[in-house]
Amino acid sequence: MDWHDRLRDRKVPVRLYLPNATDKGHQAPLVVLSHGIGGSRYGYSYLGRHWASQGFASLHLQHVGSDRKIWTGGSPFALVDRLHAAAQEAEAIARVHDLHFALDQALGGEIAHLIDSNRIVAAGHSYGANTTLLAVGAQVIRQGQLLNLRDSRLQAAILISAPPFYGESSSDRILTPIRVPTLHITATDDVIRIPGYYSAAEDRIAIFDAVGSPRKMLAVFTGGSHSIFTDRAGTGGVLLNAQVKNATCELTAAFMHNALGNGEHGLRTWPSRHASILSRFTDSYSL
Repeated sequence: MDWHDRLRDRKVPVRLYLPNATDKGHQAPLVVLSHGIGGSRYGYSYLGRHWASQGFASLHLQHVGSDRKIWTGGSPFALVDRLHAAAQEAEAIARVHDLHFALDQALGGEIAHLIDSNRIVAAGHSYGANTTLLAVGAQVIRQGQLLNLRDSRLQAAILISAPPFYGESSSDRILTPIRVPTLHITATDDVIRIPGYYSAAEDRIAIFDAVGSPRKMLAVFTGGSHSIFTDRAGTGGVLLNAQVKNATCELTAAFMHNALGNGEHGLRTWPSRHASILSRFTDSYSL
């Protein structure tokens, strides 16, 4: 699907994964996924397929302005300029509006009868995690004004490899207002290295610490890489890559079931079942 927001003259291409149960008139809970910088709606397909198999509709957004055209949309000598442009405030805000608009379309359009509007989760990887944080209550101040982009329809958030907010020296003030349940996923080698930007793995932990929700959970895999959570199959090691993806699928689905009031779904036993690839698991989430 390719939706168009006439208010901002911006397209929001999406890809939708649906569980089989929707064929029988069952309304599915919805997870809205925001990709990292340079990604597209076709990314994170392993998550979309798994979530659909667990009864969730999975709506994958494509943010025009910070999507895959960064890599292919011009001279390679201008790549750094395109990356910097994508990380600026205007694009960061536009991404959250993409999410708002996509939700409006999903809940008010041709697929509305398939979606349970009272059970919606936001998810994102890397830059998409920043988008998700803003959508669930992160607050930034620009030109002396509070910028509040929270979408009250979102009941929980999945934050994979979340980096610090671009241009901000501290995350505490920005993230303390978040109150929805949050799941944070990262790895000990989850380092972001792109032209003109570097973020250490410790930054992911700082984001978890700064989020104000009393119901939050952190899983840190041993080794890995920043892109191990994308569809790329070899990053972080071929064996570990598959193991991390499988564990991430299980954890995210169990978290969503629990956050939406559907029971534990193996959430309590998940750390012991994946102990061999876990460096740290922190749970302040009340089961």
